[in-house]
Amino acid sequence: MPATRPVIAVAGLGIESSTFSPARTEAPAFHPQRGTDVLTRYPFLAPGQPLLAAADWRGALVGKALPGGTVTASAYAALSAELIDRLKQSGPVDGLWFDIHGAMTVEGMDDAEVELLARVRETVGPDVIVSTSMDLHGNVSRELVHLTDLITCYRMAPHEDAMETKERAARNLVGHLTGGGPRPVKAWIPVPVLLAGEQTSTRIEPAKSVYAAVEDVAAAEGVTDAAIWVGYAWADEPRNRAAVVVTGPDEAAVAAGAERLARGFWDARHDFAFVAPTGTLADCLDEALASTARPYFISDTGDNPTAGGAGDVTWSLREVLARPELRDPSGPTVLYASLPGPAAVEEAVRAGVGATVTVTAGAEVDDRHSGPLTLTGVVHAVRHGDRDAQTEVVLRVGGVHVILTRLRKPYHHEHDFTDLALDPRTADVVIVKIGYLEPELFDMAADWKMALTPGGVDQDLTRLGHHRIRRPMFPFDPAMPDPDLTARIIPSPDRPLGGAEE
Repeated sequence: MPATRPVIAVAGLGIESSTFSPARTEAPAFHPQRGTDVLTRYPFLAPGQPLLAAADWRGALVGKALPGGTVTASAYAALSAELIDRLKQSGPVDGLWFDIHGAMTVEGMDDAEVELLARVRETVGPDVIVSTSMDLHGNVSRELVHLTDLITCYRMAPHEDAMETKERAARNLVGHLTGGGPRPVKAWIPVPVLLAGEQTSTRIEPAKSVYAAVEDVAAAEGVTDAAIWVGYAWADEPRNRAAVVVTGPDEAAVAAGAERLARGFWDARHDFAFVAPTGTLADCLDEALASTARPYFISDTGDNPTAGGAGDVTWSLREVLARPELRDPSGPTVLYASLPGPAAVEEAVRAGVGATVTVTAGAEVDDRHSGPLTLTGVVHAVRHGDRDAQTEVVLRVGGVHVILTRLRKPYHHEHDFTDLALDPRTADVVIVKIGYLEPELFDMAADWKMALTPGGVDQDLTRLGHHRIRRPMFPFDPAMPDPDLTARIIPSPDRPLGGAEE
């Protein structure tokens, strides 16, 4: 145990990368923060907070990107090299908080987080205690568990507990460093299930009860933390599957807890269902327009940018604009979010609010389902300075208000619309490229349906064509036998892992 306050470095890179999207992610997308600026990401490390005073925190580099396509080799090389260099400049540390997502795919790599953590370990040494925080849609290989000491993930989907989880990871690390004792025991169980996040939302059963058991296990004597990862469904790598890890000082307790959680997840596999009613886009539009519920939300799921979609698939918007009743300015009011089109945005900005323009947008990245879309409409609003979109334009085409962006952007909050002089509460139909509705939209929706649309994060996983995941895997192999769900005790990083990946 350190004689004074423990020295803790903070580092990590995070993104969900769909290998089924043709998009590529470059380094600027991670918006990396460096040095002391890293600590500003976390409210619990703000001046005056007890956790800040409990350790000497040293930010190295943390970057988080909007979900997207595979990270280019050059982007990873540049970011990881700088991260390692900054860790070296931090000097000797007692602990490291590794803040990642867990579903980053890099060109030429099958387990990018392990590659990065291995380099971190080479820099800080095998004796440094590492605490890893993750998204529950991340992937947890045996090697990742080996290289870390404490590991946890979100317990809610949507991720309303994201910051709470990060704080727990930091507290667990401080608690271990100041409390002394042997390195934590780690029990890992791979669970051969791969489901979309929209099928495993903790808003509904069975995930609600499956994840409620996590808190029970984590509170048990001899356990420090417990976690279930759903895994990331839209990448095709051997590590993609569900997993359970329980950590703590008592081997029997962590093993028993891990087996309880793994069995609960496996036993519920047939009960997982979409978090909302689903249908084709045409079906969803028919029901929305016939309904009296307002606003009626439709999730355009296949091109969801917060799951890794390219964001510029035009298929759904083309279908929307093909309906005569929606092209009528006196017809229903429809908001559509969104479609990237840099040239279209530039032309609309140049013309100004109130002008009628003809522009072409979309399908610059993902043109597999539909080509670029030409729109004629009135410029309703222009907004500059968004962190993701940079510039946004609303083009009114009949009764459809189409949000065009310079760069892709997720629309999760009411202000995302009101900032553009749009009122989603008074709209008839709001169509958003999203999966499950984020909390503000969920609370706003009078009714809601998920459209099963094409794109890089297609909800029909069997239609995507996974070839490299470990088989058998549910639901790809529905009649598979029960797997081995006994706990694997993973050695500490200062001891060899041995054996082959399971």
